[in-house]
Amino acid sequence: MLLVIDAGNTNITFGVYQEKKLITTFRLTTMLARTSDEFGASIIQLLGMNGITKEEIDGTIIASVVPNIMHALVGSIKRYLNMNPLCVGPGVKSGIKIITENPREIGADRIVDAVAAYTLYGGPVLVIDFGTATTYDLVTEDGSFAAGITAPGLRISAKALWEDTARLPEIEIRKPKSILAQETVSSMQAGLVYGQIGQTEYIINQVKKESGYTNLKVVATGGLGRIISDATELIEVYDSVLTLEGLRIIYEKNQK
Repeated sequence: MLLVIDAGNTNITFGVYQEKKLITTFRLTTMLARTSDEFGASIIQLLGMNGITKEEIDGTIIASVVPNIMHALVGSIKRYLNMNPLCVGPGVKSGIKIITENPREIGADRIVDAVAAYTLYGGPVLVIDFGTATTYDLVTEDGSFAAGITAPGLRISAKALWEDTARLPEIEIRKPKSILAQETVSSMQAGLVYGQIGQTEYIINQVKKESGYTNLKVVATGGLGRIISDATELIEVYDSVLTLEGLRIIYEKNQK
């Protein structure tokens, strides 16, 4: 079995694959500081709760955008699973060519998403990840990572509203019934969600216009991506496990 690990700014998401089938997922919060022993104990416990023993894991791959957890996380894999994890970064085969101005600036998560979207859905493709930040990445018809756009995510925007204004409350992020809000909570929800929908549609259209790809596929992922993708016809596919699929694909490419 393959253990794939997506270490993001908010959560660390784990997935276990049996060949090409994702059989379980689980999460840990990222912001809680952990030692390698704490990581190891949590991973072993969560695997066990899903009916998987550490002996069944024969490969591990990590994509991380949080450098300060990597020493402990990698150390936990080495000590508790007795293997060296493959870490997505320079030198790892991905199957796509990065042609941006500075390829080393592209985050591992964005590379993984691009690989998954291009492999599973073809190109040209725009992959949108509604995470802590909302990212839009363009992969050309021949599989080149050509451009990326980065915007504040829904949670960042919501947090700014209730932390930086004296009288606005912390709210659930969801789409209200109408944009014509008549009280504070729904007015905040309307601004956040409809604002994100508008931003998303504008960026998609502008990318199509400037790239010339009128046949551009649009694939979305990320925790809050379902809310946005359900509200616009410009997003063709919502794939909640796109990043995990990308990790599996990259791992397989590096075993050949």
